[in-house]
Amino acid sequence: MLLETIGQSFLTGYRYAVGSPTIADARANLETISRRFRGFAYEGAAMGYAVLDGLRIGRRNAARDLVPTFLAGPGDRHIYMAYVGIGWALARLPRWRWRRLAPADPLLGWLVLDGYGFHQAYFKTRRYVDGQYQDPGLPWPAGDPGGYPARVVDQGIGRALWFVEGTDVDRVAARIGTFREARRRDLWAGAGLAATYAGGVDEPELRKFWSLAGPYRANVAQACAFGAEARLRAGLLTEHTELAAEVFCGMSPQAASAVTVAARSDLPAHGSVPAYEIWRDRIAQRFGSQGRC
Repeated sequence: MLLETIGQSFLTGYRYAVGSPTIADARANLETISRRFRGFAYEGAAMGYAVLDGLRIGRRNAARDLVPTFLAGPGDRHIYMAYVGIGWALARLPRWRWRRLAPADPLLGWLVLDGYGFHQAYFKTRRYVDGQYQDPGLPWPAGDPGGYPARVVDQGIGRALWFVEGTDVDRVAARIGTFREARRRDLWAGAGLAATYAGGVDEPELRKFWSLAGPYRANVAQACAFGAEARLRAGLLTEHTELAAEVFCGMSPQAASAVTVAARSDLPAHGSVPAYEIWRDRIAQRFGSQGRC
């Protein structure tokens, strides 16, 4: 029932975006969604606006671009989920249209590929999960910094595994274990984010998930901190996220969120390693240094 409600909330948000005369009207409708599921509705709305922008014929017109307007307005509080929703749109649009939706934020914009990975794993499970397919030469971002886009896609695939395997922690762990070792840290991070933000299990199952993560616990903690920050920024904190933060991070969601904020300071603008990965690694190291990971 939980996973069905999440899916229904996403689709409702999508319909509000494509069916409302203005973004303000869509926002009014989105705010009627239950707090626990509202973030998923905003994710769906972002996909809707991205599809409309991506399919527009002719030159870009800033006054008509819906995605930037949505992100600067009601989508700002839900920016993590909104970027993920744009990634869903990429999966449904021709690749030559992707450049039109290239995110302006060089840091959080990576979440677009996370959303793309989720979509592909969820709707093309046989190819991306069973076959463990990796997209070669993704058209965004330009220059493909050392194959890193495929790693962000893996984070989305890991998130999708939480849903594909019905929140069964044993099955999620077993499935991740079938992938080659180099991909597992990102898959565990994605699953940890879903376990934190979406939920669906009780405390004993969260603790089992933590135990099964083994050497990837720092990656789970990092992703949990992301999930906590996403819910706090949106004002949608749930009891489940509080519990996950205690199990995975050993602290309150507010404290875990503060770790993510502190780790963003002085990130390099350019380099062989994307700032997004340096940010994630700083957070993982912070939790790893506690000794509990």
